[in-house]
Amino acid sequence: MHPQRFYTLSASCPDRVGIIARVSGFIAEHQGWILESSYHADDGNGADGGRYFMRIEVKADSLPFHLAEFRERFRPIAEELQMNWKISDSAVKKRVVLMVSRQEHCLYDLLARWQSKELDIEIPCVISNHDTFKGFVEWHGIPFHVVPVSPDNRAAAYAEIQRLYDEVKGETMVLARYMQILSPELCEKYPNQILNIHHSFLPSFVGAKPYHQAYQRGVKLIGATCHYVTSELDQGPIIEQDVIRIDHSDSVEDMVRYGKDIEKAVLARGLRYHLEDRVLVHGNKTVVFR
Repeated sequence: MHPQRFYTLSASCPDRVGIIARVSGFIAEHQGWILESSYHADDGNGADGGRYFMRIEVKADSLPFHLAEFRERFRPIAEELQMNWKISDSAVKKRVVLMVSRQEHCLYDLLARWQSKELDIEIPCVISNHDTFKGFVEWHGIPFHVVPVSPDNRAAAYAEIQRLYDEVKGETMVLARYMQILSPELCEKYPNQILNIHHSFLPSFVGAKPYHQAYQRGVKLIGATCHYVTSELDQGPIIEQDVIRIDHSDSVEDMVRYGKDIEKAVLARGLRYHLEDRVLVHGNKTVVFR
């Protein structure tokens, strides 16, 4: 990431000749200075004529206008190219709401990265279905909300989570080992805004106790997957994954211990890619510009 302020344009559109020329020409026309650019063409196996993906960082003070005017001036080009697009300002911190249950490793890791400014974000609150980490989170000066979830109150609980998220103007929700299945309504309301860390190399071993499943199968690699949450359990678009090698002498407890390290790293990387607008979703797949 560059130290100076920049705008990030990320977009996808039907593939055709002249997309880069049209977009970079617009930026050059206004004396814009491109700091970084990434492109990818996906032929879609010929099903829909292919799709084009791009991410461009533009030095903010090289342009003669602010972000709102950039949006207005660029909109006709985006419409002409049938783009799904967004543009963000590096000077505006993203607002990230963390969700946790009773396992602390991902929460601790993200708060350490936030406190050291490695993750330069706002954390307006942490939400949990238990009060286990209330003191720890509040020690960091972050509001902590307990929203119990039981078979009898799921609808009310998820309505309260939605209310809290909207109230603090959350932009991203991170399930940092939040051990509840979100309601389909919540998943559909915030598409590609909710990130989960699953303690398995998906699509293998979905659902509960994946390390136990892996142990029973005698696998030689275990991993973790950061993905967007959809109403279908552990089936959302994958952002980041990693693995570690194990052998026949490792117990389930060993695997859980190894896995915690991978989970922390994969979640932090996946969240960073998301926050930097490096992840573009098409269907149930992602293009990730690292």
